[in-house]
Amino acid sequence: MTEGQNQDPRSVERENAEATSVGLPRVTDEVIAEYQLSQEERAAVGALPVGSALLISHAGGEPGARFLLDSDVTTVGRHPESDIFLDDVTVSRRHARFDRGDDGFRVVDTGSLNGTYVNGDRVDEAKLRTGAEVRIGKFVLTFYGRSQAQA
Repeated sequence: MTEGQNQDPRSVERENAEATSVGLPRVTDEVIAEYQLSQEERAAVGALPVGSALLISHAGGEPGARFLLDSDVTTVGRHPESDIFLDDVTVSRRHARFDRGDDGFRVVDTGSLNGTYVNGDRVDEAKLRTGAEVRIGKFVLTFYGRSQAQA
């Protein structure tokens, strides 16, 4: 800047400004998911046995419906013999399955026509964390797991 030119007052303010940071607790998927539960649903999740999980329906079918995942493999589909029967044309007969392993639960698409989605992304297979949103056809299910670490 040459002599005689006026300096922009905003740049002076920026030069003299001090940085301020504010610390907030980390917001995790688990924290968000917990606040979306009714008191009854929170109690059901809290009562889960170690190594099991719960799917709670939030859209499609009957909102609030609960599905317990307590075996090594749980099948989902429109087939009447599915462990979780979702009766809608947007769901394939043998749409997906939930596999329980040492590291928790995974959802596996079993060749469905409309796909399986986790948190909005189409997946062939995905590890699930508490608060994950699983979409199978028109059904939106939220996953809540109880691992050994939470016992």
